[in-house]
Amino acid sequence: MTPLNTVPQSATRLSLPVIQTPASIDMVTAQTIQEQGYRTTTDTAQGAVGVLAGDSAGAPANFSMRGFSGSQVNTLYNGIWTGPSDITSRWMDTADLARVEYLKGPSALMSGLNAIGGSVNYVSKQPTSGPIQHEVDFSADSLGSLRSHFGSGGSTAVQGLDYRFDAIGSKLNSFIDGDFRDLTGLAGQLNYRVSNDFKTFAAIEYKKDSGHAYWGTPLVPLSFAGSHAVNGVVSGTAVNTFDGSINGPVTIDSRTLQTSYNVADNSTGAHELWLRSGFAWTPLANVTVKDQVYSYQAKRNWLDSETYAFNNATSTIDRDRFFVTHNQHIIGNNADLTWDGWFFGLENRFAAQLQASRNWITFVEEGNPNSFPDDTVSVINPSPGLYGPEFPDTRNSRLTDIAGSFEDRLRLTSAFALIGGARLEQLTLDRSGMNFDGSIPTGLPFSKTWKPVSYRAAYTYELVPDLMFYSMYATAYDPAVAAIFSVTPGTTLQLTSSRLYETGAKQLLWQGRAEWTVAAYDIRQRNVFVPVNTTTVDVAGEVATRGIELAGAVRLFDGLRLWGNAAFTHARFENFDVWTGNTPPNVAPIIVNAGASYRFDHWRWPVEFGGSVRHVGNRFLLQDNATTLLGYTTADAYAFVDIPGRDLARPEIENLRLTFRVRNLTNAVYAQWADTTYPDQILLGAPRTYEIAAAAKW
Repeated sequence: MTPLNTVPQSATRLSLPVIQTPASIDMVTAQTIQEQGYRTTTDTAQGAVGVLAGDSAGAPANFSMRGFSGSQVNTLYNGIWTGPSDITSRWMDTADLARVEYLKGPSALMSGLNAIGGSVNYVSKQPTSGPIQHEVDFSADSLGSLRSHFGSGGSTAVQGLDYRFDAIGSKLNSFIDGDFRDLTGLAGQLNYRVSNDFKTFAAIEYKKDSGHAYWGTPLVPLSFAGSHAVNGVVSGTAVNTFDGSINGPVTIDSRTLQTSYNVADNSTGAHELWLRSGFAWTPLANVTVKDQVYSYQAKRNWLDSETYAFNNATSTIDRDRFFVTHNQHIIGNNADLTWDGWFFGLENRFAAQLQASRNWITFVEEGNPNSFPDDTVSVINPSPGLYGPEFPDTRNSRLTDIAGSFEDRLRLTSAFALIGGARLEQLTLDRSGMNFDGSIPTGLPFSKTWKPVSYRAAYTYELVPDLMFYSMYATAYDPAVAAIFSVTPGTTLQLTSSRLYETGAKQLLWQGRAEWTVAAYDIRQRNVFVPVNTTTVDVAGEVATRGIELAGAVRLFDGLRLWGNAAFTHARFENFDVWTGNTPPNVAPIIVNAGASYRFDHWRWPVEFGGSVRHVGNRFLLQDNATTLLGYTTADAYAFVDIPGRDLARPEIENLRLTFRVRNLTNAVYAQWADTTYPDQILLGAPRTYEIAAAAKW
């Protein structure tokens, strides 16, 4: 449950706590991450209301919320956007994160392009003042995964200089044969208090991931699977990507639950480097100026067979080949001003930001002049083969972004406040390229400039202390056809327009022992294009989504915690020639999470038992709604014991926490996620796994 009295980074620049911010915000804190065992950023979606996530190999750590998914949900790193999430997001360990923030609904005011369904912000652990404290974490699970983390932070011998350092080394094994992910992370930050009014910082972060990726399990006809058909996972029909034939009714074959259909020499990986520096200056008691300059570099690579389509004529799996590399570099600067003052005798807070960045990215990708499919393998025990020759096409993109935004809160009374803001942005995209044979791609080179304006208008009303009502109107925008780096002339260069109406309430009770939130929303996105096939998009239409989200948590008495949330979403395509009335992919009409824990704190060695249940309703693989990913329910359980350092003959240790955890208690087989780029397959959730972990602080 989100602590309502904490201040989110991604929801407003007015430095308001969640309870005073007129928006839906979920914050998954480091404590929740540790207790619930969220190992990757994808896992943290389970700690938010109404959020789904999946690690498609081509677009890992992507999210679905409020009827929108993929690049329509922004992913931010300490508030900085690096590009569409389905291009730039990577597998990330959570050990060096202070929290993950989920801001729901159109929110271009805060993060600009693509924030239609909302945004997800990863916030790094920060230096702290005071005695130095170290922490170490280890875990291992029944799939052979190993995780390790060391962290340290506190004040140095230099007056005013604080630091934070984190190191991560993990290997996460998949339930799919041969698939794994190695994760390495190094992060450091120095904060220096020059005076009470001036502070500066410098931060560096390096991340690396590598391994073999899981692209999905192929859909096969019931007639082929026979007695090996797995019930309760998928239903409906599917279309073979290569020849257009119809497979159906479809199922998952139990003999393929752990099968990889990739080539033997497949690989995916990335290197990322962040450099950030800035300052916070308070020249006057009511004025704060902040500035942050940053540089981001990333190199990503994929070499795979990605599409696995069942061939009705031969009862085999047809496969493709695709490779791509990214070379990306971003430089930027964010300057902020906050001013507390009075307007005609009324309390007023004003915040403004000026952003400027330039984002270069070069794609070198498979041009493949050969006909598809590239080869065919058996459904059962396929021979992996090798990738074969490469035919590289090159695409260069440069995105220049200049944006100015402001927010203001005017308190008309001690209980009632008006909050609003606007963002003016200029985006210029320059693209060029060359095909593997030396020819120039159709439509390139070209340049396009957009000048969108977005805004937010809201009020908050505190009926009684710590009971807040609010309503909000907000807007957002993104490219109508494709992610920004893939836009080319030929269809449309327009932006979509999105608007949100939302109203809700939040309350803290019993001196912070209980809290609840409720929100109702209506979102409409106009000028939307969706793919009919790999070469054609449907005429412009709309996506309309409405929903209700509820959440609550309570400590009835010391030791016992109960929490739960539910999200009901009704999302539909409207005014389309083909898809009118259909539901967008990866959108569940209902998502319910609930959990409980009890801590025996009076024992010499405190022990806690806990568990959670998650239910996700039916979703669709594609816009045609022909293939249904059936609803599922999973449960997790854990128990941990805190052993004081005095009983380990190490009094300097605060405690040693030993944890035992079971994921997917019932060993359910279920469809977790679908990548609409690959309509012949789905991503299955992991089977029951057992994990042991140890963590210590000193």
